[in-house]
Amino acid sequence: MSTTIIAKPLTKAKFAPYGKVIEPYDKDEETPENCYEINNGYAKRHHAIAESKLDGGSVGMSIFCAKKREFPIALSVMEYHPFGTQAFFSMNGQDYIVVVAPKGEPPQSADDLTVFYAKSHQGVQYDANVWHHPLLALGCDSNFLVIDRINGEGNNCYELDINDWQVQIELAK
Repeated sequence: MSTTIIAKPLTKAKFAPYGKVIEPYDKDEETPENCYEINNGYAKRHHAIAESKLDGGSVGMSIFCAKKREFPIALSVMEYHPFGTQAFFSMNGQDYIVVVAPKGEPPQSADDLTVFYAKSHQGVQYDANVWHHPLLALGCDSNFLVIDRINGEGNNCYELDINDWQVQIELAK
């Protein structure tokens, strides 16, 4: 028997248990300390929206080239990174799907998964140890800027095969 999960809109509040949504501060979130003019008034800095954290190694910037997915999207694997945060931002202006489960014990079934629909202007940063599905690009093959821990000692990627759960993702009608 398969399970279908409907993706819900990505919001800062709903994603908070898993990490940060990377997008400009809303007007009610802006303060003089986190949002201010720079470059002689030609730019506005939304400061420290997310902070890379790592245990050993270095912070690196990479580009992941993700193949386009079609609905319904079948889920295959969940993974987590124990030694640092991992941030993703679409470089092609494409929307994408984010699948997460709480940090700690591995997810046991589709009931442990939360699915978000991320708009092209939103990035995500997973906290260390948060379970997540690899990239699910929509619309076309897409490049993502990825900021995460590179090198360093220890295995920083653990995977859990979930093919036998027969979980698929759909969008709300």
